[in-house]
Amino acid sequence: MKKSLVIFGTGNIAQLAHFYFGADSTYKVVAFTVDAAYVNETTFCNLPVVAFDEVVSKYGPEQHEIFVALSYTNLNALRKDKYLAAKARGYKLASYISSNATVLNGGQFGENCFIFEDNTIQPFVTIGNNVTLWSGNHIGHHSTIKDHCFIASHVVVSGGVEIGEQCFIGVNATLRDHIKIGDKCVIGAGSLLLADADAGGVYMGAATARSKIPSSRLRGI
Repeated sequence: MKKSLVIFGTGNIAQLAHFYFGADSTYKVVAFTVDAAYVNETTFCNLPVVAFDEVVSKYGPEQHEIFVALSYTNLNALRKDKYLAAKARGYKLASYISSNATVLNGGQFGENCFIFEDNTIQPFVTIGNNVTLWSGNHIGHHSTIKDHCFIASHVVVSGGVEIGEQCFIGVNATLRDHIKIGDKCVIGAGSLLLADADAGGVYMGAATARSKIPSSRLRGI
């Protein structure tokens, strides 16, 4: 028998969570919840939407778990706040780990994790609470990702890396082995980190400039 799940959120990530939990988990999504000010429709994905203030009375924590399906807004602070608010109401926070991910770390995941397809998670990796790994990342052996992080697609985390809380790591970033990323860092798309990153730092890769040669002058394309 599947466990009943309420999803916090009614945006794109909530819709994705509904799809993934429905297609590839032991959970059945039964409702959505958002703060009362954001209840604009009574249904989402053909399921009820209830105000978060009312969720305990309608979908109590004795029979339901919650998944907070929010993005990296304000360095994951909003997702962190709702995660903590759900725990304070007595809920267990569900995690989704794709059956199409390669998971070799013995299940060392926290609560409210969202692990998409094609992630490779090597042995002795520890992943904390409320962590999102979008599709196609490599998380190297003996690495640690602390709570409330968001890692976009095709990131390479080499072995023995420590990523602090509330970090965002953009598409195609590469982190060399045995470095430490401080709390609340932003590692931009395509960045290459070869040394430790200080807490609160922003590290951006160089954007590709437009060539002076127009495409009409290229041959063989």
